[in-house]
Amino acid sequence: MKLQRRTLWMAGMAVVAGGAGALFSARRLQLQPVMSEAEVAFWATAFEGPNGGAVRLADFRDRPLLVNFWATWCPPCVEELPMLNAFHEAHKARGWQVLGLAVDQPSAVRSFMQKLPLNFPVGMAGFAGTDLSRSLGNPSGALPFSVVFGGDGTLLHRKIGKVSQEDLAQWATLA
Repeated sequence: MKLQRRTLWMAGMAVVAGGAGALFSARRLQLQPVMSEAEVAFWATAFEGPNGGAVRLADFRDRPLLVNFWATWCPPCVEELPMLNAFHEAHKARGWQVLGLAVDQPSAVRSFMQKLPLNFPVGMAGFAGTDLSRSLGNPSGALPFSVVFGGDGTLLHRKIGKVSQEDLAQWATLA
């Protein structure tokens, strides 16, 4: 009887520990509320472009904007870039903008863009891009991470992970 009770107790503890681990894991990848003043800080930020020159986020205000945080070493990021490029081409006449923020080394991004040119602007966010994405609700700094801003500069949508055609179709109707 004593052995059976101990076995049940240990099994119960294992279930509790497993549940806690699953909850922690799910929470880590769950979108978090945007930090106060995060939108204001976002629009005040500037990065260097791959070939020099400044990429000022304030210059993208007043029109819908899809921002994608990506890196050359991130397979899902690389897979979704052609989709984002196609979205940019299909919706720019309607006022949509796409901006890539590369959380990567500038030399790696320049080399990558020679192989896969992008028709939308790219900012060299480096590791500061991880902090910026966290402030916008990406708790772990996971890549890829996409955010959609309305023409008034307010945050409308966020997604951790690779975007789909369905995501892009839904976002296109937001602004």
